[in-house]
Amino acid sequence: MKTHLPTRAFGKTGMQITKLGIGAWAMGGNMWGPQDDAESTAAIRHAIDSGINWIDTAAVYGNGHSEAVIGEALTGLAADARPLVFTKGGIVRDENGQNPRRIGERGHLRQELENSLKRLKVEVIDLYQMHWPSDDVPLEDYWATLLELKAEGKVRHVGLSNHDEEQLARAEAMGHVETLQPPFSMIRRDSAAKILPWCAEHGTGVICYSPMQAGLLTGAMTAERVAAMPDNDWRKQNPEFQGDRLKANLALAESLKPIAAKHGTSVSSVALAWCHAWPGLTGTIVGARSPAQVDGWVDAASLELDAGDIEEIAQAIAATGAGQGPVRA
Repeated sequence: MKTHLPTRAFGKTGMQITKLGIGAWAMGGNMWGPQDDAESTAAIRHAIDSGINWIDTAAVYGNGHSEAVIGEALTGLAADARPLVFTKGGIVRDENGQNPRRIGERGHLRQELENSLKRLKVEVIDLYQMHWPSDDVPLEDYWATLLELKAEGKVRHVGLSNHDEEQLARAEAMGHVETLQPPFSMIRRDSAAKILPWCAEHGTGVICYSPMQAGLLTGAMTAERVAAMPDNDWRKQNPEFQGDRLKANLALAESLKPIAAKHGTSVSSVALAWCHAWPGLTGTIVGARSPAQVDGWVDAASLELDAGDIEEIAQAIAATGAGQGPVRA
């Protein structure tokens, strides 16, 4: 789709993507509690109208519900107004969204793809990614399947998600790993040590998930808000939302407020722009369940932090002790 926002080359794919993409995990409901499909659709349309030119989802999000919501949201859009659609396969949950299994068997992945095509209402998926390393077959087996799907024209590009540098190298020996999707944020920085440098060296585009650490880096999260989350919200069980780690993470978010004020923006946008400044990273996946949430971060698509901002953030990370991984590139 056409966009007025800055774009970056997505590895060697030939795709030019905005630094922000719409993350549709929460739109599936399930682990995030009940969701309003009409609001999710409005968020997608608003993000597109704001210039965001790609959306990321997965078959397992809401057991297909996220993909179905996207399919409906994009119905009727002209070809030049449709965002790129990225999805993932290889995880299956029971009907209650529990007991995940990582399945990479060839026939299963091929059927997953067919199901995703139907739900998304497209003939070809722009990027298909293996969600996690498989429990049932070797990496070489499921990567061969993804390469087959690309050769057959069912998907335009193929990538991996949640794979380390050793696994990336094994896949690369068979066929180019066009993209990678790791977790990355000011709190979870471990990918910066080896994975991002590997991707930069091999021309692999990187889109990270949880760049605002599931809301911890928005400046709006509080200990009281965490305590009030419903029991079926996965964050209640996450260590980053508990005890001393929660305190450190909230202190880090608080330290971002002067930088946000300096740029006339939100803490969320500062957290995203910090990710975009890291070498080897192409873009960030940002969740939204309403148009208002999109408005809270969309300016990060063009926000540039200066060297002083980056150093101030590095010092804040060190002072609070939040997270793990390198604090400077």
